[in-house]
Amino acid sequence: MEFKNVLVTGSAGFIGSNFVPYFLETHPHVHVVSLDKITYAGNLDNLSSIISEKRHTFVNGDICDAELVGSLFETYKFDLVVHFAAESHVDNSIINPKIFLETNVIGTFQLLQTAYSTWFSAPFQRKPGFEAAKFIHISTDEVFGSLGESGFFTEDSPYQPNSPYSASKASSDHIVRSYYHTYGLPMIITNCSNNYGPKQHNEKLIPTIIRNALEDKNIPIYGTGMNIRDWLFVMDHVKGIEKVILYGKLGETYNIGGNNELTNNQVVNVICNHLDKVIPRGNGKSYSELIMYVSDRPGHDKRYAIDATKMKKDLNWIPEETFETGIVKTIDWYLKKYKN
Repeated sequence: MEFKNVLVTGSAGFIGSNFVPYFLETHPHVHVVSLDKITYAGNLDNLSSIISEKRHTFVNGDICDAELVGSLFETYKFDLVVHFAAESHVDNSIINPKIFLETNVIGTFQLLQTAYSTWFSAPFQRKPGFEAAKFIHISTDEVFGSLGESGFFTEDSPYQPNSPYSASKASSDHIVRSYYHTYGLPMIITNCSNNYGPKQHNEKLIPTIIRNALEDKNIPIYGTGMNIRDWLFVMDHVKGIEKVILYGKLGETYNIGGNNELTNNQVVNVICNHLDKVIPRGNGKSYSELIMYVSDRPGHDKRYAIDATKMKKDLNWIPEETFETGIVKTIDWYLKKYKN
């Protein structure tokens, strides 16, 4: 299966900017149009490796802009949409939830409606040339809420979002699903665990730990540091998305997880221990002495963990990186970034 013109939203963000160069490399005949609003979380430098690639076109714009989205679909006749664009920082959603609803809900609706009107003449009646078109919606495991000490999120887990961010993503998932059942729009939803790796925004946990350590500043950890996340290396996620695009079943959801459950305390200590070896502090002390516990975030989910059996069984996908191997690659990338 080969696509011709691909729309990737949120392409200058963390996961999108890792996906686009990879997809261009592994699919030599596609043309990718990147659409990104370049908010604080987007960075064109993330796409520097493909800036001169003729099969890549960058568009600075908002997925909520109906006229822009419509003109792009009219010009390029997209046969694949990979929708990453989202406001994604939980803390920010607590402070200003409105923008999360606008981008994550209304923006997703705008893309769906435009794809439907481009690909279909009526519900379940595809226009010629769009028989293989697909809409891939990238979501999060946070829509499922918080787990207890045991168990895993599966594709059948009930939605129980606990923050404005996760509620907005849950809403977008439901809207995407409705377009499949009401109109026949060829969609697939993926729900991933916590990503880490190169190009992640400075505000996120792992970049914050590395940056503060290198600047010899206190490393803030919420609460007692015992919140648990399943960590997924970004390129494993990218390759999982590619599997979903090529082999996923329409109308389905797929959970993509790294099988790396760690407390925040474990994460920060792994990073500090590695930094102690590769770039020791001038005073001879461990970076772990910079750890400082701060007031917990409101509604902070205790534990996330994904059962990725469906991805492994149906799509033959398994993560290639353990946290131990992936975090070394991640730290090396940030060392180069912060030392420049």
